[in-house]
Amino acid sequence: MLRRDIFRASLAGAVGLFSLRRASAATGEERLKVAYHLSDADKVNFVLGNIKNHYEGTGGNVEIVLVVHGPALAAFKAKSASGATSSRFAGLVQQGLVPQACGNTMHGMDITLADLLAGFQVADKGGVVKLAELQRQGYVYLRP
Repeated sequence: MLRRDIFRASLAGAVGLFSLRRASAATGEERLKVAYHLSDADKVNFVLGNIKNHYEGTGGNVEIVLVVHGPALAAFKAKSASGATSSRFAGLVQQGLVPQACGNTMHGMDITLADLLAGFQVADKGGVVKLAELQRQGYVYLRP
């Protein structure tokens, strides 16, 4: 009987420590890291809205990287981006968003960094490689 009580007490202690660790992460001691994946042109505004909601829902206590490749990248060309996309994107960059443009897509679409909205960085090895690297670094992967 004594062994069972010792085992229960040890188990309860371990669960308590685990819960404290999760609670400290939830209270903001750890910054959540999130990688958004965007390749569908018809989801640009939806994803930007999700990112805005993510910043608001966490009180800004989040690191967000947006990796854009494929057809979606055209929506971020400075000369042709809609006013709504441009202003929404600029506001998110001011909040800390780190936008990454797929180098392979840029090459395929003959787009330079200067052609894109301000704030973009180039994912030289490609968008999907960048997403895998971010996941290895502990980023949560989201593809809305």
